[in-house]
Amino acid sequence: MNSILTTARHVGPLVSRIVAAVLGGYALAALASVAAVALPLGKPDAVMTGMLASFLVYALAVVWVFAARSAWRAWVGLAVAAIPLLAAAAAVWTGAAA
Repeated sequence: MNSILTTARHVGPLVSRIVAAVLGGYALAALASVAAVALPLGKPDAVMTGMLASFLVYALAVVWVFAARSAWRAWVGLAVAAIPLLAAAAAVWTGAAA
């Protein structure tokens, strides 16, 4: 039983980082893609910029998750990065950025 708990303590943070990299990185990239539409560009240019930027954001999110000191800091870093992107995406979704 003690062996299982020891294994869980070592594997848990790794699994948390993997989930943060895959799901958190995807969410961050999706928010960046939508938020780019709020940029003062033509609609086709903004969409293309958002699509291209999402690849960079996803890659940086994955690097951040595995470079952070702990899984907790990785999740907090993703959340902090998501806040301004969520605000810009909300402006696009509500039509305020038109």
